[in-house]
Order: sequence, then structure tokens, then C-alpha cells
Amino acid sequence: MKTNIITPSEVVAVAFSDGAYLPPEVIAEEDIAVAVERWIKPVVGEGVLQAVAEGKYPELKSDYLLPAIAHHTRLLVQPRLNCATTPMGATVVGTSTQRLPTDPMLRGLMRSLRERARHSLKRLSAYMDANAEQIAEYKTKCNVLKRCSCDGGFVQVL
Repeated sequence: MKTNIITPSEVVAVAFSDGAYLPPEVIAEEDIAVAVERWIKPVVGEGVLQAVAEGKYPELKSDYLLPAIAHHTRLLVQPRLNCATTPMGATVVGTSTQRLPTDPMLRGLMRSLRERARHSLKRLSAYMDANAEQIAEYKTKCNVLKRCSCDGGFVQVL
């Protein structure tokens, strides 16, 4: 699917609500496409994504798809934002007014981002199931969360 449902600016507005300014340019269109392909498409299917891209189902888009895509895009790009790549290799940017996060802080951040992304995906799946009759393109049997779940560090095959 080539039509994007969300812009880099929307990803920043939804998923980067930490308070610091982040330019939308740090989110590439490819980042969004990878997040959609990896996490969103296995839940809703290609048909639903195409229908939303064409302007159908505005509530699904604004209230469920956008948050899920934004949170998964952040989950994907956050490690890259934690350090910078220079001609000399990877480096950590630091200033005299800010301290670098410790490893436990970074692990806590990533755990929080994973939990937020997982919740938004489950919320999207529940909405899809509750409204399956109104969304002709949705095939409930294709929803990967109906077959497999990863909760509490355990993979559950349903």
C-alpha cells in the first residue's frame, strides 16, 4: 500500500507528547510504512487500510488507526533517536544543561512505549471486532490477534 494514512507531523503530535519539540522530519515516510506493514496490517488487513486511505471510515481512522500507527512508529524510531550517526560512527548528543539517560531509564522508556503501542493495537482490534458488520473490508479470521497474543512476556497461541 503506497497511500499513507498518517503524516510524520501527526505521528509527532500523537506519539511524542513528552513535551520536548521534535521536528516532523525525523519521522520518515518509510518509518510509517514499516510500522503499518509490521504491526497494523496483520490486524486490520490490506483492504481496510486501502479503504481508510480512500477516505472511508473517518472514526476508525482518527480514533483508532492513527494512534496505533503513531505509537508503533515511535516504537520503531525511538532507538534511532537515542543516538546520532556521524561520519565517525554512532554518538550520543549531550549538552551542558541535559544529562544522558541511564540504561534503566532507556529500558523503562522502551517498556512504556511498547505497552502504549500494544494497548493501542488491542483497542483497534476490539473496535474492528465490535464493528465488523459495518466494515465490509475487515475479515475477522485474518486478525493476527485472534490467533496469537503476547501478554506478560508470554506468547499465547489462541
